[in-house]
Amino acid sequence: MNVKIYPSVPVGKFTAPPSKSMAHRLLICAAFSKGESVISNVAYSDDILATIGCLKTLGAEIECQGDKVFVSGIEKRNKNIRLDCSESGSTLRFLFFPSIIEENEVSFIGKGRLPQRPMGEYEKICSEQGIICQRNENLIRVEGRIKPGIFTIDGAVSSQYISGLLFTLPMLDSDSKIVIENRVESKPYIDMTIDALRKFSIKVEWEGENTILVEGNQEYKATNLAVEGDYSNAAFFYSLGEKVEVGGLDKNSLQGDKVFLDFYNKLKESYCEFDISDCPDLGPILFSVSAMYNGGRFTGTKRLKIKESDRVQSMKEELEKMGVSVIAGEDFVEIKKSNLHTPTQVLESHFDHRIAMALSVVLIKVGGEIENAECVKKSMPDFFDRLTDLKVRLEKNEVR
Repeated sequence: MNVKIYPSVPVGKFTAPPSKSMAHRLLICAAFSKGESVISNVAYSDDILATIGCLKTLGAEIECQGDKVFVSGIEKRNKNIRLDCSESGSTLRFLFFPSIIEENEVSFIGKGRLPQRPMGEYEKICSEQGIICQRNENLIRVEGRIKPGIFTIDGAVSSQYISGLLFTLPMLDSDSKIVIENRVESKPYIDMTIDALRKFSIKVEWEGENTILVEGNQEYKATNLAVEGDYSNAAFFYSLGEKVEVGGLDKNSLQGDKVFLDFYNKLKESYCEFDISDCPDLGPILFSVSAMYNGGRFTGTKRLKIKESDRVQSMKEELEKMGVSVIAGEDFVEIKKSNLHTPTQVLESHFDHRIAMALSVVLIKVGGEIENAECVKKSMPDFFDRLTDLKVRLEKNEVR
């Protein structure tokens, strides 16, 4: 689908959609609990549907009614199964080890860039524990059983590895410890996981800044919870200007992306420098905002290269089509203050939801067209409908 956006002045009220990050976590905890949990305020993005599908395959009973998900926890784990993670890195990494807390053979399949995204920290653990882990072009096969112990994880790679272990270790038969080497990046996401675990009666404790203690033989307890609003997706709508009122967000949220509003206000005022190591998902929209105003410099960007696309290169290519000068290094991106103009060619989404949404914000100012824009389904299927509700003029065109 191509979307053509005309210069517009957005106006109206926007209610933040449910947090995809927290929805993953609450649904997984519910599936591991005894009894039935009800998770409400759930939005069915492609990533969340992937997690729901995988939890069903593992053995949970799940029924979706409107924005409520009724989850009866896994009583008997299914064996020799195939889990379809679609393009969701969270689904893959969060469910990798929980799928083998008992002796099992599991194949994980995915599409897009998912099969090529790094899994090195988990492969290292598998090697150390004698678990078979084999990869090919679009499949990861794991066979064996994870055992409790001391797990050393590189904190500079992805917090999802740590979260995946945190979901798993309480269900093992003795205590474990996670030792995080190097700087702990995206720590707010780890805190979100621990918060979700505690809501389901799981005890997890930090020992110093780089070690997490997890008791074994714990039981998840079913509960009813609502998913909080999502700062990551709200960031795109905060960027639309003062005539758009954004609501539905918890000011006390643990989400790291709530720093966006502070970043946004400073970028509007002047050229600024920010470290986005703890909020890498904000990268594309921050690049767009800096291109529209005074430019900016962003460090801690190296992990953007291993997302749904190489987000540094993707944004560089597309912003340059609009006259923006972008300098990209190994771990930084600098956006020069430029004479932004309507692109002379169609922009490419690179099949990446955050690229498509970040570019749309710029096109509302200068006008233009994005191809393969349907990729927004990964996190926010109604993104363009919400823009229309805010008086943004656009046309959707199916490409055959």
